[in-house]
Amino acid sequence: MSLLVIGTVAFDAIETPFGKTDKIVGGAATYASLAASYFYKKTKIVAVVGDDFPVPNIQILKNRGIDVEGLQIKEGEKSFFWSGKYHNDMNSRDTLATELNVLANFDPIIPASYQDCSYLMLGNLTPQVQQTVIKRLHKRPKLIVMDTMNFWMDIALPDLLETIKMVDVLAINDAEARQLSGEYSLVKAAHKILTMGPKYLIIKKGEHGALLFFEDKIFAAPALPLADVFDPTGAGDCFAGGFIGYLAQVGTINFNNMKNAIIFGSALASLCVEKFGTEKISNLSDEEIANRVQQFVKLSSFTL
Repeated sequence: MSLLVIGTVAFDAIETPFGKTDKIVGGAATYASLAASYFYKKTKIVAVVGDDFPVPNIQILKNRGIDVEGLQIKEGEKSFFWSGKYHNDMNSRDTLATELNVLANFDPIIPASYQDCSYLMLGNLTPQVQQTVIKRLHKRPKLIVMDTMNFWMDIALPDLLETIKMVDVLAINDAEARQLSGEYSLVKAAHKILTMGPKYLIIKKGEHGALLFFEDKIFAAPALPLADVFDPTGAGDCFAGGFIGYLAQVGTINFNNMKNAIIFGSALASLCVEKFGTEKISNLSDEEIANRVQQFVKLSSFTL
């Protein structure tokens, strides 16, 4: 059984109040697979890069034991590139450049060795590509988690709704939940979205934590107050990777394990933002993760 992550492996150039980088490794599949690898060793990715993507960047994934057979390298083409500048509050940002390059015609090829997939993380890509991945797996995975964004709600809503029907967990932010449902109340929004197909819904609220919805149950996870946030890029993907990686490790899908997975995903996201790019998330110790999880436990623990 393996955990398969679909998404982007890319270049980012980032500017925050704490500094500025040139091109560094980024992408949803990069962050999510790195986070997942701390909990589940059989993590694999399907993504695409150009021949401008340095071998040492791919080695970052291999060093964590991530299987990169599904990483296509397109000769004579350039990798996906995104550049952004974060404002002082670190919650808002301006996109300075987006170059799709190899991503414009991405065809997700699933290697034969990936057909043992039991856990599937669909990173933020076109809904059509996400559907294609599900259909190309010979057997439906035990758990399918999907990330998406408002952009696809704007330009590809029919395809998005069709994809949502095919997944178990949908992860979106509060603004996207309101847009998708047409409801301002997040509780009403969640109830409407759950009728669209997914069994579970995660609504991410940035510095205010995350909400988990299942049937008539709600779990609210806190966000850890941090003294310094150097780079929020990839935090959401690390959250998703930690979330599905923890569930793959425990092997049982239920509401209680989902709640724990939210905390472990939040812990990985909070560690990621403490340095630029993948620098922190690619070099964590088990002790660092355990200590961070305990900080979350203490943050929301009280006695009546």
